Amino acid sequence: MAMSHLATVRLAEVGFLLFVIAGVWIVAAEVMSPRWARFRMSVSGTLIAVGGLLLIVAVHSGAFG
Repeated sequence: MAMSHLATVRLAEVGFLLFVIAGVWIVAAEVMSPRWARFRMSVSGTLIAVGGLLLIVAVHSGAFG
């Protein structure tokens, strides 16, 4: 799967953005009411997994890093 340099950079940026969003959601889960804490932690874990997958694809394509 060949990707251009710009495409891999954008893919990595989206992956890092998902990490940032997940971090904010983890903080919100700790600070806000415990009623939604389990849902927020589940969403955060999913975002981290998808962000990591996007970074793996970006690095594997060879044009990022």
